[in-house]
Amino acid sequence: MNTLHLNDTTEDISAAAAVLRDGGLVAMPTETVYGLAADALNGSAVKRIFEAKGRPMDNPLIVHVAQFEDINRLGLVSEIPDKARLLSEAFWPGPLTIIMPKGSVIPDEVSAGLDTVAVRIPSHPAAQRLLRVSGLALAAPSANTSGKPSPTTARHVADDMDGRIEAILDGGACSVGVESTVITLVGDVPRILRPGIITKEQLEAVIGTVEVDKAVLNQLEKDEKASSPGMKYKHYAPKAKVVLLRGGDDKYISFVNRAHRRDDTVAALCFDEDIPHLTAPYVSMGSVDDESAQAHELFDALRAVDGLGAGIVYAHCPSAQGVGMALYNRMIRAAAFEVIDLPSKRIIGLTGQTGSGKSEAARLLSEFGLHVVSADKAARAAVELDEVKRALCEAFGDVLLPDGGLDRRLVASIAFSTPENTEKLNRITHPVISRLMLDEAEAAEGGTVVFDASQLFESGEDRYCDTIVSILADRDIRIERLKERDGLSKAEIELRMSAQFDEEFFKACSDDIIINNGTAEEFRAAVRKLYERLVRL
Repeated sequence: MNTLHLNDTTEDISAAAAVLRDGGLVAMPTETVYGLAADALNGSAVKRIFEAKGRPMDNPLIVHVAQFEDINRLGLVSEIPDKARLLSEAFWPGPLTIIMPKGSVIPDEVSAGLDTVAVRIPSHPAAQRLLRVSGLALAAPSANTSGKPSPTTARHVADDMDGRIEAILDGGACSVGVESTVITLVGDVPRILRPGIITKEQLEAVIGTVEVDKAVLNQLEKDEKASSPGMKYKHYAPKAKVVLLRGGDDKYISFVNRAHRRDDTVAALCFDEDIPHLTAPYVSMGSVDDESAQAHELFDALRAVDGLGAGIVYAHCPSAQGVGMALYNRMIRAAAFEVIDLPSKRIIGLTGQTGSGKSEAARLLSEFGLHVVSADKAARAAVELDEVKRALCEAFGDVLLPDGGLDRRLVASIAFSTPENTEKLNRITHPVISRLMLDEAEAAEGGTVVFDASQLFESGEDRYCDTIVSILADRDIRIERLKERDGLSKAEIELRMSAQFDEEFFKACSDDIIINNGTAEEFRAAVRKLYERLVRL
């Protein structure tokens, strides 16, 4: 199919209207995002929207009209609530969608089988002219491949839809940048189903109490039916994996920089204020204090991250208040609901080479007054959790003892038999171990906590740390210590050492180093100085 590329001229508007009247699809500009429009009362035409987008049929669409009178003229709803009239006077034309009881003319393809219909009046001049010239009500979700960031320019539409639809009407860049606020008036209390640039507070100023649906900020249950576009599925996502980081600014910057140090495919989706402190490639959403600008830039930014060649993008979580609620709603879906809560405590990562004295350093820091969280202790607790035991059985077969406990020796023999099995074990256990350690850190007294972890880097726990301290010692000294402490042969010791990073890695990835080649008294003094440095920071 050859897609017509049209401009906002009288002739091209008429051509686009003709396409719509013939049952075709036209991407049209609105003030929010570009919409993929079809005659809303033509079920066959509407079905083509789902086919072109690859959109699930159980995801309802919004019907666009030129003026309030069209709702009655076309029989789109069975009744117009008084609050709908009040909202229309306050916000239409504009980025607000109102859900009302549907009229009999609405095909199931539009309402996804619901007994309601979502209606709005766009303010974009080109959309207004197209609606008036065509004389139609137009069903129009965003004009992108389902799941990708919504398009805010005709170029974005062409990237996704060229050859799939009859026409693209270029009306310039969208002024708002995120989809409309969706409110349902069906029920006892009006509810926001999708937040947008029109906020809860603005709506309440017109019609009184408004609730926010739980699905706005959370994932729908598996079999729960979506009552509004954008509620159910992963949306707005670039090719790169998106993870949302929720926490303080310094924590966000530290996490991203440490992750990038280990993985050069890491990128940041950040605020302008983060940029001077980041070492990772980034795309900015705008200033942290300008939520309207962030809304305008968000979808462009989500598309731009793929231009960085990123494999994983850590996004700075916005506030979930006011316009920020709309940003959070889109971003949590772009991240497929994967959110990492960064610790509020200051975390000191303590690691080092085997035989270097890391465990003694942890004991001393605890003696001096810091709370130490042991990764070994968390690992022992993790493998006794039902979720972990189930995952280990799925990965390695029946590895349980008759009493239901984990056969640790059997797991070890299987997991360390091949690098692939070791990686499986790590994928199952490391996230749970990290969660347990973070939980203990948050519950601990005091503002500073030590993570005692020999596999701090392998587990990814280094990303949570504000400061990383490595304990190192000369190889021959470590060998002698391990012989005396664990009774191992030199060959066994060297095998254990070969599984660890080398000294240069620890030095490159650490903020502080203690070389433990001397006496116990010298080491204690060095750890005491470390403690004093940490406490002063």
